[in-house]
Amino acid sequence: MPVLAQVDLRLDAGPLDYTLLAVYFVFVLGIGFLARRAVSSSLDFLLSGRSLPAWVTGLAFISANLGAIELLGMAANGAQYGMATVHYYWIGAIPAMVFLGLVMMPFYYGSKVRSVPEFLRRRFGKGAHLVNAISFAVAQVLIAGVNLYALAFLLNLMLGWPIPLSVVIAAAIVLTYTALGGLSAAIYNEVLQFFVIVAALLPLTIVGLHKVGGWDGLVEKVTGGPGGAEQLSAWPATELTGIENPVLSVIGIVFGLGFVLSFGYWTTNFAEVQRALSAKSMSAARRTPIIGAYPKMLIPFVIIIPGIIAALVVPEMVALKAGEDSGGVVYNNALPALIGELLPNGMLGIAITGLLASFMAGVAANVSSFNTVFTYDLWQDYVKKDRPDEYYLRVGRLATIGGTVVAIGTAFLAAGYGNIMDYIQALFSFFNAPLFATFILAMFWKRMSAAAGWAGLVAGTLGAVAVFVLAETGAIDLPGQGASFVGAGVAFAVDIVVSVVVTMFTRPVPQERLVGLVYSLTPKADRVHSTTGDDAGWYRSPLLLGIGVLLLTAVLNIIFG
Repeated sequence: MPVLAQVDLRLDAGPLDYTLLAVYFVFVLGIGFLARRAVSSSLDFLLSGRSLPAWVTGLAFISANLGAIELLGMAANGAQYGMATVHYYWIGAIPAMVFLGLVMMPFYYGSKVRSVPEFLRRRFGKGAHLVNAISFAVAQVLIAGVNLYALAFLLNLMLGWPIPLSVVIAAAIVLTYTALGGLSAAIYNEVLQFFVIVAALLPLTIVGLHKVGGWDGLVEKVTGGPGGAEQLSAWPATELTGIENPVLSVIGIVFGLGFVLSFGYWTTNFAEVQRALSAKSMSAARRTPIIGAYPKMLIPFVIIIPGIIAALVVPEMVALKAGEDSGGVVYNNALPALIGELLPNGMLGIAITGLLASFMAGVAANVSSFNTVFTYDLWQDYVKKDRPDEYYLRVGRLATIGGTVVAIGTAFLAAGYGNIMDYIQALFSFFNAPLFATFILAMFWKRMSAAAGWAGLVAGTLGAVAVFVLAETGAIDLPGQGASFVGAGVAFAVDIVVSVVVTMFTRPVPQERLVGLVYSLTPKADRVHSTTGDDAGWYRSPLLLGIGVLLLTAVLNIIFG
């Protein structure tokens, strides 16, 4: 039986709470039915016809990331490690999101690719394309399983339903609106879900701070508790990384998390990039991740702070933090336990709805990116070519169903982890870190060969898996998420070395095939966006927006670091 299901943290929801939840579900399904009317082709279903404005895709970009991984995982990290968790945002997200918008989106959007694996097919041919398409599809159903499990766990807490039944019901809800309206339904629901999530977490943070005596009370209680004052300092984060040497810990965060894991996730993860590809212009596509970076910068205050507070006010969490008997409670319980501890009926309903919204956004993002890669990059390229567009539209809908069914099966893999961030960061080190290395070489080194494209990906993934196995078996001592940081660094380095060596002994891709795919061979005119019409105005400048969010993030690092 999954570890979370053993814990009795039943939320005392009342009629008002259920009413709020029902109203939310009506809106969610209604958006799915409305979006269905705009779907007439596979491009409409899988990429929204490339017609959405930047503010919609920007909010969807960040909302798609606000799944169970973010809410349960980061609140768990906050409870366990304290303020060091902000690194996942200010070091491990914002710089990479700006880099994606300013540097990589011109290649993604300008080349008119429909997915990240398709970019690799155009750059390297079928070897690297097939490896990436398969690994991405596997990763998405595994990550969708994390979000599904968390969603089912919440239904179990609220209604007392068994976890297996809750998983199926949660999957059916997401499947209904995603299969009806495709990416547009997912994106517009993600915009709705963003505001619902904020409406849920902001009151929880305010009430929690009031409970502990404001910020000064929080500082005093954390300082006097397990972990001490170090839990209020972001650096050097030795407990988070599992690396005792402070200098090496900082290097692990900056290189392993801030560079390899972060850039690998945000710049190559199609579940995120897909939102930008659905934008209506190059300028809107470039602004999408940068617009999303502004709320991303502030999200730690409504996720990490509640996690820290949970470890101070929830009795079971206090016992867990002190190393005592917690009655089966694990760090993943931090956010639901705090909700049940602090919020009255009505506010409880808003909080429950916000959590459900976040998990559904995460599942929908995984499933909608899975169906695109499966349809375009696997089925169309390797199984059934040159069929009418209506055929691929049907395949996309069937892939949505199939991906959701597989995600139901993978949902229980996450149950063995007391902190699901340990699990998810391991997946990112396997799949995203080597992919980022390949992309960096592919975009900036025209000599890189087709054979190097797939060989580097395979070798990098095996390197990360080797570190994971060594850590799991105790051969190397890397507690916390240190194994993922080290594994990501190993995957990146191995991918680079293997790619360079293989390139030296194999034939390069003809340069005429690389225009629009490699920086030095792409005319500047093909990398710039329009500044007229809907894209006019200094406030729509991707560069200005990017500089602004980087400066604000630097200030936050100084204040809270």
